[in-house]
Amino acid sequence: MTNRHLLLTMRAATICIAAIGITACQPKEEAAQAPSPAPAETPALDSTRVVITEAVDGSEFPVHLAYVEVVDGLYTPIGIRKPEGDGPFPIVLFASGNGGGGMNWVRDATQNTSWTQEQFVKAGYAVAWTRYRAEVELAYAKYGKLVEDTRQGRQLLNRGPLEYEDLISIIEYVKTLPYVDSNRVGYMGMSHGGEMAFKITSEYDGLTAAIASEPANHEFLALTPDDTAHVNPESGLMDIESMLMRETDKVRRRIDMDVAQKRISTINTPIFVQGRNTDELQGIFRVGYDLLQEAGKESEWKSYEHDVHGFVYVQRNDAGVYAPDEVQLEAVNDSLAFFDRHMKP
Repeated sequence: MTNRHLLLTMRAATICIAAIGITACQPKEEAAQAPSPAPAETPALDSTRVVITEAVDGSEFPVHLAYVEVVDGLYTPIGIRKPEGDGPFPIVLFASGNGGGGMNWVRDATQNTSWTQEQFVKAGYAVAWTRYRAEVELAYAKYGKLVEDTRQGRQLLNRGPLEYEDLISIIEYVKTLPYVDSNRVGYMGMSHGGEMAFKITSEYDGLTAAIASEPANHEFLALTPDDTAHVNPESGLMDIESMLMRETDKVRRRIDMDVAQKRISTINTPIFVQGRNTDELQGIFRVGYDLLQEAGKESEWKSYEHDVHGFVYVQRNDAGVYAPDEVQLEAVNDSLAFFDRHMKP
């Protein structure tokens, strides 16, 4: 048996033990020695709600890894952490950038990019790293709102679900958890995750409050890229992150104002938009906030001076420890204060 085969076998046994108990995981040889077959019983494990609990390095709060069914019947991973006790707790769902990576991404983010979440748990919030399918370039603009029907008694969709719709499924899932207060669910997304805050709240009123940190809102605002957005010749897809959109006047000239305002008009969720002074897309960040204000939506704005895109999610340094700087401390404290105002009595 190779080392890899042995490792996989041991891992499978560990998961089985954690999920359904030692007796259900005995090898076939041992089972054959039993004097009589066991009576048929309903399994203790609900196969639609498998949860695996793992320790988090340096933390008293473990992570509960689960899979959430999304609108088309497939599953997406999340990692939930909560304070001690039964709750119900307010919960904040965290998203970072584009999707993909699956459960391995969730586990890595939990172990190495969770200082910010730790502050939320210590303040009385349940939290979760979310993951979702990869972004499909310009699909949000091309294919419109998801419509569901039936054909021959089965689900029929007018298009494939998109990544922000996975988040809506996750929101609905966490509301069913016994330790979560279903009336106090927040969302914090960074970069593409920040744009999803706008997409979600434009179509869905199930969030109590949301933070859009450095939101790459080009698609939501129906922005036409200029020649600073390079196209990958191998794939034909555009590198939006390379655009230079620092000035709000430039952004306003390049967006479809009618489309952007229509999308903004249906938002009813308070949103805190966080900018970053030196980011190439700072003009897009600011225009998203400005349009919220112009539409009379409950919204806040603050911009920070930091060199790192995604600075609000503090990562372990090269020594393997968390060492947030003053700007990160400020941004996380501001984020907590925003959710406290909207999600705590």
